[in-house]
Amino acid sequence: MDSSFVASSQETLAKDTSSVSEFWQEKYRNEAGKNWDKFYNRNKTNFFKDRHWTDREFEELRPGHVFSESKPVLLELGCGVGNFIWPLIERNKDIRVYACDFSPRAVNFVKANENYTEERCTAFVCDITQDRLADTIPPHSVDIVSSIYVLSALPPEKQAAAISNIVEILKPGGRVLLRDYGLYDLAQLRFKAGHKLDDNLYVRQDGTLSYYFSTERLHELFARHGGLIEQENRYVFKKLVNAKKGIDSVRVFVQARFQVPLDAAGDNVLVPAKAESIDRNYDIAIDDPAVSLSNE
Repeated sequence: MDSSFVASSQETLAKDTSSVSEFWQEKYRNEAGKNWDKFYNRNKTNFFKDRHWTDREFEELRPGHVFSESKPVLLELGCGVGNFIWPLIERNKDIRVYACDFSPRAVNFVKANENYTEERCTAFVCDITQDRLADTIPPHSVDIVSSIYVLSALPPEKQAAAISNIVEILKPGGRVLLRDYGLYDLAQLRFKAGHKLDDNLYVRQDGTLSYYFSTERLHELFARHGGLIEQENRYVFKKLVNAKKGIDSVRVFVQARFQVPLDAAGDNVLVPAKAESIDRNYDIAIDDPAVSLSNE
């Protein structure tokens, strides 16, 4: 990151010296799933747009570009109401999808969608920090795990457990594809006093959590703790310009790929996925309200 941007961001964050009581700290951390269920009860299927950009950023999702088998199996973490699933299965007719969320309402919305068929998709309720994925998905059977703005909804002390859970169902050579909020993102800098629970962990007005990742934190979780091979792990910057007010601001995201070793001995020959430029018109900061500030 640019040193002046980092210094300015740290100065902004240092101004918040407020604290949240131990009672509310515990309540927000323990009720993350409950608060997301309330979110979907309020917003139904109307909050997020379908994510048409994912197979342009992650080539593993494209038809005919499968690194494992001709008919890949994918698990989507935090499926919400299916905004990732529906464009994917429309474009890739061979892919088989598992989709989980810790909101029962969100999963019910997925199952009620006209595009949902059990031949192509299995949606189920799961808190990946404590419910074993392998109780629903056969161990070591999944080619791809997608994590799009999901881990940031978990308190940091529960993130490692989620990674261990994911690793159990991935095949040797299977990959995790991740996009999430990055350290010093505009949304983090805009939180008012009284919303910070811990370093880089905040609570929104509706009680949902938002954690802001450094690339070092991702490496710690997936490579050191999870034992996966890091293929891509970087910041993505998107400049937003308000011409009317003459204000420039920066959205910061993390994008990463991690791969399960091909054998237990670690004797792997892996070709890193190509890292493409993200500064394009269809970038998520424009295309997807999941990164808007409306829920932050």
